[in-house]
Amino acid sequence: MNTEVAREIRRFIRDELMFGEDDGSLTAHDSLLSRGIVDSTGVLELVTFLETTFKFHVEDDELVPANLDSIENIARFVERKCRACFVAN
Repeated sequence: MNTEVAREIRRFIRDELMFGEDDGSLTAHDSLLSRGIVDSTGVLELVTFLETTFKFHVEDDELVPANLDSIENIARFVERKCRACFVAN
């Protein structure tokens, strides 16, 4: 997992979804859904952030917890999408 990508994702989650209230207990493996950090609106905000920041499109069939439910899953998803962008171009 790319630590810079994970750091950027964590920063977004802290600032936008947790409203700057980070007590340091959120790990890269924690479920954002189970912890109540992300709801349906939060998923939309997260996807917009990913598409804007990393310059790729998230397909409807990619909106699954395996891709978006933890910082670790999101970072790996970003890495896969970015690799696919390089291959396609």
